[in-house]
Amino acid sequence: MSMGDTPRKGSLLEPDARTRRRNAAEARFHLYGLVAVCLGILALIVLLSSILSNGLSSFRQAYVTLEVSLPEDRLDKSGVRDPEVLAKVSTFGYAPLIRDAVGAEMERLGIQIEGLNEKDAGGIISNNAPARLRDHVLANSDLIGGTVTMTFLANGRIDGYFKGRVTMESAERDKNVSPEQLQLADALKEAGTLTRPFNWAFITAGDASENRAEASGLGVAILGSLYMMIVVLVLALPIGVAASIYLEEFAPKNRITDLIEVNISNLAAVPSIVFGILGLAIFINFAGLPQSAPIVGGLVLTLMTLPTIIISTRASLKAVPPSIRDAALGVGASKMQAVLHHVLPLAAPGILTGTIIGLAQALGETAPLLLIGMVAFVAEYPAAPPEGFFDPASALPVQIYNWTQRADPAFVERASGAIIVLLVFLVSMNALAIFLRRKFERRW
Repeated sequence: MSMGDTPRKGSLLEPDARTRRRNAAEARFHLYGLVAVCLGILALIVLLSSILSNGLSSFRQAYVTLEVSLPEDRLDKSGVRDPEVLAKVSTFGYAPLIRDAVGAEMERLGIQIEGLNEKDAGGIISNNAPARLRDHVLANSDLIGGTVTMTFLANGRIDGYFKGRVTMESAERDKNVSPEQLQLADALKEAGTLTRPFNWAFITAGDASENRAEASGLGVAILGSLYMMIVVLVLALPIGVAASIYLEEFAPKNRITDLIEVNISNLAAVPSIVFGILGLAIFINFAGLPQSAPIVGGLVLTLMTLPTIIISTRASLKAVPPSIRDAALGVGASKMQAVLHHVLPLAAPGILTGTIIGLAQALGETAPLLLIGMVAFVAEYPAAPPEGFFDPASALPVQIYNWTQRADPAFVERASGAIIVLLVFLVSMNALAIFLRRKFERRW
């Protein structure tokens, strides 16, 4: 102890005032961190609860099973079963058959509701039903003259009644549904004619028009997102990895490479809508590629994902110890052999992790896709690759945005359900990234 130091008074086992203040400050810091974590978890719980409460109901749908008569005098007066003649009967010709089937089912079950006419009774069935019945008859013309048992979607208001969106009181003020129709729906449900199974069509069907919300699905959007992810993976992964290897292992360290590195970091922070403007100018206006096509969306998302893949790949290459390179070079390997045979395999887990995270980020992007026209209404599935890459399609985040802009409350439910599907994909991709990192990671 020097002459200028003041000797400590008291026991070392008893903290002095300064030590107590330091311990109190540390305890407060721990408390602040705990509060921050709890607030983050609480916000996540509120968000997920809101999405699940609004969207889980979209995975169940009201269906009505009916036995429909197919009279020959209405569908094929000639009796020759000529496809061209049968196709002349539009969906307007099949709608009365469904109304008659609803009336026959009410008569069979002994259901009588005061104030409910035949037209309103048939109105509990979705407007999608006549088209579905027509397609079935055109594909099976031998059914004409007999009867067919089919399960049709219930009207969106009827479905909303069983999900709590529609009540008897609100039906009195709604021109699209009446309390009598809701009473009929209750009676059919009690009799087992109306059921609410899992709605697979929500996953597989295409989009539907404003007045057929109950028939809308995510099939086209899921397929469009899949095609775009294929384009991103095929282009972004090899280009990003090759650029990273060159910059990290072979490029000379000078002002040009420093400028390139700065620009790559800046591109990773550029708002995604800027890439949409770039894609609109280059791929659509200049190159003439079709709007709302997965190939254009994939190219735009590739530009957006490349900086993320390059940054993560370079970080993985840097994490490989220099001794690996030195050992390979010491036994006579060339620089290229040392990188490809030794450094790159050891960096592969980090590269795959960065790639998957980049794909997950691209999967959830909406703004650049809106600018290239993927917000258009698309009900038909794109063809198989490679033609399908140039066919009109939608994407999951764009489909969510599209549904939130529509007036029918059923589309809001559909949008929440689509968010759940998108979250499942994102969580799965991030879980795969964590699995790959932990399985193949080497610690030095």
